Amino acid sequence: MIDLEVIHRVQQTLEERKGAAPDSSYVASLYAKGTDAICKKVAEEAAEVIMAAKDGDRLHLVREVCDLWFHSLVLMSHFDIGVDDIMVEFRRREGISGIDEKKSRPT
Repeated sequence: MIDLEVIHRVQQTLEERKGAAPDSSYVASLYAKGTDAICKKVAEEAAEVIMAAKDGDRLHLVREVCDLWFHSLVLMSHFDIGVDDIMVEFRRREGISGIDEKKSRPT
């Protein structure tokens, strides 16, 4: 089983790109465009995941999910949310029914 090291390395790279010139990297250009552009990219990737799933092509789906995760990491980094923050939430939810977890959220 692969651990989270690769995701932590990607997270570190994304953090380093925050201060980079927009023309120096794709991620730096996304940061420079702001929240709306990053959110648009996440939505685009989510749609591509859905289309790949409907096509039933496993490799295509894996690649599109990877793109979605990557752009979600960009969004998280933009808001100073780390992988460990998400893992804490997964741990909190572990063993709790999805129905019960959703009911416990404030309205």
